[in-house]
Amino acid sequence: MISIVKQYTVFLPNKPGALHGFIELFAKEQINIIGISSEIHDESGIVKIAVDSDKKLSYILTRAGFTTLETTMISISLPDQPGELIKLTKLLAENEINITSIYGTASNCPSRILINVSDIEKTIKILKETYQQ
Repeated sequence: MISIVKQYTVFLPNKPGALHGFIELFAKEQINIIGISSEIHDESGIVKIAVDSDKKLSYILTRAGFTTLETTMISISLPDQPGELIKLTKLLAENEINITSIYGTASNCPSRILINVSDIEKTIKILKETYQQ
């Protein structure tokens, strides 16, 4: 399965409860989080959350006091077996598509990979031709 999803990036303070308060907003809006990553740099953290929802969350996050960046990502389900990620990265490299961000999950079912790329339309076309035959 290949789909377009939204990712929200915010800066959070590096302190207990900060992530909880942020994630709580998604629960209140009944938005399912399909991917999350974070990095800590000294006093603050950068959190990226991917959601599979048409709801515009930037306003909700801004109203709650968060500075947010909304980006579009591609979600692709791959078989959970060795070599699948190398096939995906090779396919994109051969088509001169730069992966600017990637994270995912795997658990004995199709893996979900979330990617930001340099050309979303071209990537979607290539992925559909390759994976939805």
